Amino acid sequence: MSSGLNGDKIHLKAPKNWINDPNGFIYYQGMYHLFYQHFPYAPMWGTMHWGHAVSKDLVNWEHQDVAVFPSRYEDQNGCYSGSAVEHEGRMYLFYTGVHYDKINPENIHICPEMQFEASQLVIVSDDGFTFDNFQDKHVAIPVITDPAKGDKVHTRDPKVWRGKDAWYMILGSSIGYKRGRALLYKSKNLFDWKFINSVSKPEGFGWMWECPDFFETAGGSVLMLSTMGILQGDNGTECQTICTVVDFDEETCKMDIPDNYQYFDHGFELYAPQSAIDAEGRRVVVAWLRMPEPVDGKWSGMFCIPRVVEVREGHIYFRVHPNVEKQYRRQISSAAESAEAGYKVSMKLADGEGANIGGYQILRRGNRVYTDKTAVAKRKEGERRQFETPEMREDCYLDVYVDSHLIEVFVNDGEYVISNAVYGLGSDIQADEMQNVKIFTVGS
Repeated sequence: MSSGLNGDKIHLKAPKNWINDPNGFIYYQGMYHLFYQHFPYAPMWGTMHWGHAVSKDLVNWEHQDVAVFPSRYEDQNGCYSGSAVEHEGRMYLFYTGVHYDKINPENIHICPEMQFEASQLVIVSDDGFTFDNFQDKHVAIPVITDPAKGDKVHTRDPKVWRGKDAWYMILGSSIGYKRGRALLYKSKNLFDWKFINSVSKPEGFGWMWECPDFFETAGGSVLMLSTMGILQGDNGTECQTICTVVDFDEETCKMDIPDNYQYFDHGFELYAPQSAIDAEGRRVVVAWLRMPEPVDGKWSGMFCIPRVVEVREGHIYFRVHPNVEKQYRRQISSAAESAEAGYKVSMKLADGEGANIGGYQILRRGNRVYTDKTAVAKRKEGERRQFETPEMREDCYLDVYVDSHLIEVFVNDGEYVISNAVYGLGSDIQADEMQNVKIFTVGS
């Protein structure tokens, strides 16, 4: 099983070079499998492969060899985002294959004028580790030629799940590059898919919906969409992930999407989240941290802490997975004493109080939490550096998880979260009321 590649604790990072969207997240045969978009040749975006990591507990991760790579006409120019399901003991990976209409003679990894065709493919594995990229790929949904059923270029990222009597697939797409939409399919055997319905919203929900994810929780059904252009004019953060509670009818694939939504994360730097069901039946989600530049010129991209999704009174909470939370049990007096995996700062803020964590500023003002990463940001033109939550329903308890390149601020056990990429983080922790601050690191 082991590939000999490096492993990670708490935050899964690029083994080297580039990673982005989490793919194929699944608990399968006693192991968590997390695949991801991976360009194995340089720390920049390029022709996508599927990297692969596994964990027994969502805490300790071990990188595996590349699982899926281009080998067919349909995926010649990349194996893009998708999902995984288990059926009769086998793992099925669904993904978007891309074939460029033209090839850039100076850089084959960049598509000229964004002209390409997208197909949806499936590859099957008997053990979750071995994938025959040359003999066992099948086209699940060919290039869409009917504009009423999607766009031949901008249709991608299949998320598949089991319903009561059939398999279902949701795909992200666009209507005329003006409005995002989702396409819904149904299948009896995971290979033959029938288009059933499409859903959209008026302008204001972005021009393209990527990485759709639909799932059930005890408090309601949730739809997550990574929407392109939803924050128009906001340089660097136009594409954001939103989520909302929806009604879905399996027979007709009718999905009622309300006008209101909430952001997945208010740091605006996480994108393309994907969910799975954990060993205890909880719905868990991970997302990609968009980093402004590679670390030490060697790697770019990492994933947030796995988060349990819950719906309470119509609001979607994202709280730290218990397996991760219980790792931070050794109390320390300063960040300098923390383990390599990082540390957690727990505190309660009254109105007007704040804290400075290595240069990262946190402040409560009224019923909102504000953060400022200016001192630990890369000086990238147009990069947003200040963030805030909506008004809190509850008090203001914070659990701040600190990695050398990622800070995640959980407000009131996941009522809201602000996550940011950081560089050059210091080790000093200061707060207006230090007696309210406790610091924990990984270990006993």
